[in-house]
Amino acid sequence: MYVYVCVCIYICIYDVCTYILDFVIIWNQFQFIHMDLLMGFLSFLRECSDCLVSLNIIITQLKTPLGLLLNCDRNSITIQFLGFYNKPQYRCTKISAFSIYEYIMNYARFLTAVSAARRPSPIRILTELQQRSPPSLISLAGGAPNPNTFPFLSASIKVSGGEVLVLDEPLMKRALQYSGSYGIPELLSWMKDLQKSLHNPPPASYSPERGQMEMCVTTGSQEGLCKIFEMLVSSGDNVLLDAPTYSGTLAALQPLGCNLINVASDHHGMIPADLGKILGRWDPADAQKPGSSVPRVLYTIPNGGNPTGASMTYERKQEVYELARKYDFLIIEDDPYYFLQFQKPWAPTFLSMDVDGRVLRMDSFSKILSSGLRIGFVTGPKPLVDRVVLHIQASTMHTSTFTQFLLFLRVIDFYRSQRNTMLCSADKWLKDVAEWHPPMAGMFLWIKLKGIKDTQQLIMKKALEKEVLLVPGGVFNINSSDPCPYVRAAFSLSTPQQIDEAFRRLADLIKEAM
Repeated sequence: MYVYVCVCIYICIYDVCTYILDFVIIWNQFQFIHMDLLMGFLSFLRECSDCLVSLNIIITQLKTPLGLLLNCDRNSITIQFLGFYNKPQYRCTKISAFSIYEYIMNYARFLTAVSAARRPSPIRILTELQQRSPPSLISLAGGAPNPNTFPFLSASIKVSGGEVLVLDEPLMKRALQYSGSYGIPELLSWMKDLQKSLHNPPPASYSPERGQMEMCVTTGSQEGLCKIFEMLVSSGDNVLLDAPTYSGTLAALQPLGCNLINVASDHHGMIPADLGKILGRWDPADAQKPGSSVPRVLYTIPNGGNPTGASMTYERKQEVYELARKYDFLIIEDDPYYFLQFQKPWAPTFLSMDVDGRVLRMDSFSKILSSGLRIGFVTGPKPLVDRVVLHIQASTMHTSTFTQFLLFLRVIDFYRSQRNTMLCSADKWLKDVAEWHPPMAGMFLWIKLKGIKDTQQLIMKKALEKEVLLVPGGVFNINSSDPCPYVRAAFSLSTPQQIDEAFRRLADLIKEAM
């Protein structure tokens, strides 16, 4: 279903260097409106307009959209300003308009009869409710064993580098007990931050109904993969996949009675032209018709494919994604080798370009931490991930709580070390030109630059010349055009050497600007 949003741009120019933009947004009678594309456009205007004094957004619901002068497709906005744009004027002038095409996914049509019939487990719901409740809650509902009967009281595990992970008695009681089917909250929170940091997925800011990004922990990525196939693939369905592909995928798909359609690949992964020829057998208009044989699922290993070792280029991913939009199928992005890419920058993922909410991504810690711990995680649209969790509730119930805590403690140990590294470098280079408070959690340091009223231009222009990049603090304000002396520095991805050099460059930049 498409939603049409008409945006009319009014420019009131009071003098040569001061103006106000009023945006009137008009849409048809749809309940869910995705505003990310519009917000991105507004941010673009703010960055390009040194003299912008205010942005007023007026939202009006009408039955009929106004006529359009400029158009944008689902990927980009093309704007052609009229000739008088830069001339002094003293009246409010409507200069242009553009439209936004919004696609609302119908997730129900992708579900198998088995998946559609799944219902939440009342016992699992009570378990998760109890874990979110205050200690004062008296529960007579749960069937969990008394933790005082657990024979294991604590654990100390030495990891590489000499650090020791400690599970004390209170934590050990939690680690040996039942936990929620999505995963323990601490690990889920970190994983969501990680995905946003690595991929910046568009659905992270969507509403749940719109396909908001959701995640769940699985007992290895293979469990998640099998449950996704059970959710989406029925007997007789056509499924697209790389040729050749991972044997575990074939073992999961073949018993389902589906038709496996091999898409040719080379050393750059799946070949979009070949995929297009295969899909050319069908009319895209038939994709959403009941009983249609148009493929609804494409499976691929985009990085370091097993067995070929091939990695798909960004351009090919874009072409494949556009075919997915044209024929309305889902993409299963099985990416266990993402963290083992040998060249940087790492290629953008399908998740990073998923404006529709049609990508289900599989990640695994097996290749970088331990295959025996059996921890993977699924990222994708909430309506689909919720269905995966319903299957987990009825099968394994949850991934090992102990294993999840072990991973979480290792993560916390790493980020604590990264934070301490950044604080040391900040004290070394920035103590005379900036202020900050040590963060107690997360992966960011919030830094106030002395003598700088607004960091927007400093970071977006001059910092790039110094080859250092941070986030100007204004983007986190309700009105991002308000002056802000802060910057955000992330310590999650950079090495200690990179952090130290970045702060040296930042210090030089601040001193030049003071």
